[in-house]
Amino acid sequence: MADLGFWAVAHEDPGHLALVDADGTEYDAGTLLGRANQVVAGLRRLGMEPGDRVATLLPNGVEVFELYLAALQAGWYLVPVNHHLVGPEVAYILADADAKAFVAHERFADVALDAADEAGMPSTACFAVGEITGFGSYATLRDSQPTADPGGRTIGDVMNYTSGTTGNPKGVYRPLAGCSPEEAALGLCGILFLFGVQPHDDNVHIVGSPLYHTAVLRYSGASIHLGHTVVLMDKWLPEEMLRLIERYRVTTSHMVPTQFHRLLALPEEVRARYDVSSLRHMIHAAAPCPVDVKRQMIEWWGDAIDEYYAASEGGGTLVTAKEWLEKPGTVGRPWPISEIAIFDDAGNRIEEPGVVGTVYMAMQAGDFAYHKDEEKTAKNRIGRFFTVGDVGYLDEDGYLFLRDRKIDMIISGGANIYPAEIENVLLGHPAVGDVAVFGIPDEDWGEQVKAVVEPSEGFGASPELAEEILAYAAGRLAKFKLPKSVDFTDAMPRDPNGKLYKRKLRDPYWAGREKI
Repeated sequence: MADLGFWAVAHEDPGHLALVDADGTEYDAGTLLGRANQVVAGLRRLGMEPGDRVATLLPNGVEVFELYLAALQAGWYLVPVNHHLVGPEVAYILADADAKAFVAHERFADVALDAADEAGMPSTACFAVGEITGFGSYATLRDSQPTADPGGRTIGDVMNYTSGTTGNPKGVYRPLAGCSPEEAALGLCGILFLFGVQPHDDNVHIVGSPLYHTAVLRYSGASIHLGHTVVLMDKWLPEEMLRLIERYRVTTSHMVPTQFHRLLALPEEVRARYDVSSLRHMIHAAAPCPVDVKRQMIEWWGDAIDEYYAASEGGGTLVTAKEWLEKPGTVGRPWPISEIAIFDDAGNRIEEPGVVGTVYMAMQAGDFAYHKDEEKTAKNRIGRFFTVGDVGYLDEDGYLFLRDRKIDMIISGGANIYPAEIENVLLGHPAVGDVAVFGIPDEDWGEQVKAVVEPSEGFGASPELAEEILAYAAGRLAKFKLPKSVDFTDAMPRDPNGKLYKRKLRDPYWAGREKI
């Protein structure tokens, strides 16, 4: 097989194992293509045309890929919605995206019903995987249509919504290329080519994070277009992932540092029980990875640990395990199709290595805008460069080192303090399962450093543990960076992709006060 793109794979080798659903059901490429074709026909009968949007509220499952592959050959935008949102939040996205169709799983019935009602979605445009009162049957929509390739095929895209850490989420909109899916296949696969992943071989990609996340769908989508097998997990569990790696001889994945931390927390005898020698490119991003955690993962999984830095808007950098060991802490050098620049607060480009500023990125192609928000689109740009608000520096060899998000930076007594650095140190204590560091009001200094800790299994919150953690940090951090106090939480407010909603922890401390 020489052609790229799932459609070519399915026609040339329909018996190829394309997808293993979270319940273990296996789908060959021919069957999956037929189901995607049926979805195209079913939604076209509703009047959907190129450029229209279909929103989804789905767990990881075959339906996500049916809709993804349908949208990408019908010229639609797929809008995957975070299923941890509540009804009004989902309704905002449905309305903002001008969704023409909405497909939700019965697991999220209450949220889906509230959202559809608030957004004014007609019942004829709402479909349930399973049963949701007032929604049509997605299975009937699909299964009542022919499996033959649809006519008028043209490339679509995914329009993800930013996480909304400040204000409402915004859709990342890119104009459609207006070409055939086959012509667009190289671009769809390009993200994995950057890491040297090859098409039409024995690669197997495991999905352990929700597919509503930009990178998770982009990377698994690229895998399916390259003719690889994709294995889905509904709920990520560390030992279950190891079992699936051994069972399917997994080679690639997209992961987050939180998963690394929890894998390393498994007893040594459990970790040693599974054969992970098949791994080639276990790519991670989405959050800073503590140096010690990454070093331990490289010791365990070897050169298979790749990293990149990017955003829903674009990117980015990448670094191999070998490079990282030479420059611990780096997120790598720019992709061949992108550029990284550091700017100061006045908008001047910083040319000197090692000087911290705001990180900006530019890509040779694939420009974007924030859907219905020209002001935010312009605000986040300097010329052809855009930023998502991260702070960092470039070294003398052009490697990028991140400090933190600008919005999370603590200013205490005029000194800039980066929480990620402190968090990485605290995670080295065995009792710290997860941690968030942020600034809280201080009458003398403006802000003081606060740490909130989720204890590791087997450890209980107590004043004594707080003192122990602070003593641990005192030997590893400068005095002005030390947390003044430690609070505890039963569960850190992270989504399954590792995204920490720090504002949920920080806001109560600033209630009635303006953050400096």
